[in-house]
Amino acid sequence: MNPVLQVSGLSKAFHLHLHGGKHLPVVEGVDFVVNAGECVVLGGPSGAGKSSILKAIYGNYLANSGAIILDDGETAMDVVTASPGAIITLRRHTMGYVSQFLRVIPRVPALEIVAEAARAAGLPADEALERAGRLLAHLNLPERLWNLPPATFSGGEQQRVNIARGFAGNHRFLILDEPTASLDAVNREAVIGLIAERKAQGTAFLGIFHDTEVRERVADRIIDVTRFSPAKEIAA
Repeated sequence: MNPVLQVSGLSKAFHLHLHGGKHLPVVEGVDFVVNAGECVVLGGPSGAGKSSILKAIYGNYLANSGAIILDDGETAMDVVTASPGAIITLRRHTMGYVSQFLRVIPRVPALEIVAEAARAAGLPADEALERAGRLLAHLNLPERLWNLPPATFSGGEQQRVNIARGFAGNHRFLILDEPTASLDAVNREAVIGLIAERKAQGTAFLGIFHDTEVRERVADRIIDVTRFSPAKEIAA
């Protein structure tokens, strides 16, 4: 069976246009795979390039070189060379992303935010609402909040809506960028349970977790990103 994700020779650098076009390398020669049903975690200190790798895989950053091959079960696509339209399709059906922050249209109720993600993945409207409610309940968001927009929620409540939205679809591959950073122990446990459930169903995960306990419980493998870190001096 092919890996769900195969990263090879990935390099990313930034050109600092406000500083005379200087070149700032971030990572070089990144190589790893993520298989179905496993959670791979990127480790290393702040500034090592972990978030840049995630953003390149998701298509928010354009890699300078290398390949990012994502297999949707039928075809394989290189995110580095894919068109914007193809990346949007990948995000809708194959590749999800859970960030540290909830960014949504104002005044949309929490339940609808999660249900919309399920509908976008192809679930009928009634099943989408049912799944949304089940996820919000699992993440201990009080039902009295479901029909309210999250703008006035606490940071932890907003993040639970964010996590529910990320897990609402049927993505084969999920990127997790510090999803438990603002959660208490009870809700960290709920997220660990969601990851275990989806891994058992064959979902592949790639994540960053600075919480040591969470990282050790969810990670099948930890990749030390510092081995891909080039010299940090800025060159013209």
